[in-house]
Amino acid sequence: MGGALKEEVSDFVVDEIPVYEPSGSGEHLFLWIEKRDVTGPALTQHVARVLEVDANDIGMAGIKDRRGITRQYVSVPIRCEARLREVDTEQIQVLRQSPHQNKLKTGHLRGNRFSILIRDIHANALELAAPIREQILSVGFPNYFGPQRFGLDGQTVQYGLKTLSLPPRRVRGKRARFELSAVQSWLFNRALAERIEDDLLTTALMGDVMQVRASGGPFVVDDVEREQARLEAGEIGVSGPIFGPKMKMPCEAALERENRVLHDAGLSLDDFSRHRKLCAGTRRAYTIVPEEIKLSAEENRLRFEFDLPSGVYATVLLREFMKVPVSE
Repeated sequence: MGGALKEEVSDFVVDEIPVYEPSGSGEHLFLWIEKRDVTGPALTQHVARVLEVDANDIGMAGIKDRRGITRQYVSVPIRCEARLREVDTEQIQVLRQSPHQNKLKTGHLRGNRFSILIRDIHANALELAAPIREQILSVGFPNYFGPQRFGLDGQTVQYGLKTLSLPPRRVRGKRARFELSAVQSWLFNRALAERIEDDLLTTALMGDVMQVRASGGPFVVDDVEREQARLEAGEIGVSGPIFGPKMKMPCEAALERENRVLHDAGLSLDDFSRHRKLCAGTRRAYTIVPEEIKLSAEENRLRFEFDLPSGVYATVLLREFMKVPVSE
């Protein structure tokens, strides 16, 4: 259906869906903050500077894109309460506050709620989008990491590959963790792409690590016919590798595929095991099935509203709609 994304800051609106709400008492203060066209690190630096606290004392569940309007919780020590008015700027506002006993930590996030306006779409965009919507609600969409995960021209991945080759004693800190995570994400995307190219995204293989949709619980396929029926019924989904020593391992055909991804990249599991504190490893769903996608037409624009789990990229979902048809 074509279209342009994020032409205006207000076109991309995100609200965090927290795992829990603040309790109302404790030594930390949860701030529900709205930011406009501000990066996550810039938000942290601003809050730390105006409240005169160490950046490590500030908690965030997730980092949001710069381009857009985002609302999220940020935790600070409760001693900062008297100075909260100093946080507000034209681009950053504290909308509400409440105490809680614990600092907010990365990952304390159930998901994100999106309201996104796509401009400059084809005249029949709603007609084109409707069957895509139905397909995604039925079988899901590929759960790629977005290109922003890898830095400009993939530089973060290149840094991560160099970091991976260093002795563990020389690898530490948030920057190293971020770079190594980019390598893990890049390898996941390669494994997912191969699965799609081989037309196996909705096919159970012997030794696959499946995840139960309702709980996320992983298990290894030992009966292909049985698990294929559950896969088609939407009860389970195929997972891909976030390589590391704590990752649940596949076996047989599925293990061969994942080992090939590592080999083709010139890597092995031992490379990640040497840095186990920074890249423990896990599994990630190959596909995501949203509960709902709402579409509404506004002149030559189309608004999308949907919720996604934490770590899933809205831009990856939207590209399924925005690709220009082959006939054009």
